[in-house]
Amino acid sequence: MKLSIVMPVYNECDTIEEIVKRVMDTELEKELIIVDDYSTDDTRDILKRMDGDPNIKVIYHDKNMGKGAALRTGFRHVCGDIVIIQDADLEYNPQEYDKMLKPILDGKADVVYGSRFMTTEERRVLFFWHYLGNSFLTLLSNMTTNLNLSDMETCYKAFRIDVIKNINIEEDRFGFEPEITAKVAKRGYRIYEVGISYSGRDYPEGKKITWKDGVRALWCIIKYGIFA
Repeated sequence: MKLSIVMPVYNECDTIEEIVKRVMDTELEKELIIVDDYSTDDTRDILKRMDGDPNIKVIYHDKNMGKGAALRTGFRHVCGDIVIIQDADLEYNPQEYDKMLKPILDGKADVVYGSRFMTTEERRVLFFWHYLGNSFLTLLSNMTTNLNLSDMETCYKAFRIDVIKNINIEEDRFGFEPEITAKVAKRGYRIYEVGISYSGRDYPEGKKITWKDGVRALWCIIKYGIFA
């Protein structure tokens, strides 16, 4: 079994080296696909030093397009058996890949979500309104998909390769999360959740999602969950 890790990156010069090290330290057969979404800090200079690693492929966008667009680019280049999404901000722990992969490897699941809320693992306490917004969006998503997810907006999502290759990603930004959820649900894929740890960051530390992304997510729930 080979794991493909797709990592969208935008202006993460303070964390990119450490997260790549953590990913590559995992004891799995793997490839890391990094998609730089036109970073304007020193991220690109750091990534260029990694180009020689045969297990790391770095792709550079020539303009900023958003997380969904970066994932779409990354998915086109994967060649593993299972794909997992990894943010570059140190909020999620690559040492929990085994936990994410187990339901797929056991033949139970086609897709696995890593829940920050259905967990006994450690979790940094941060924003009440973000939690409330995430819970609201997850509830609405569940209503349109007939799923009972606890964390639709989580970064950690794992897919069998045939699942992700058969889905056309349309959203360029954070609308990817409700879009992919609606599409895997409508196709009848077996979805599991596992509890994960979460070391969230706040805006001074580089958090990028805003209320505008929440509004777009709401529209995507309606668009892909009801009308698509």
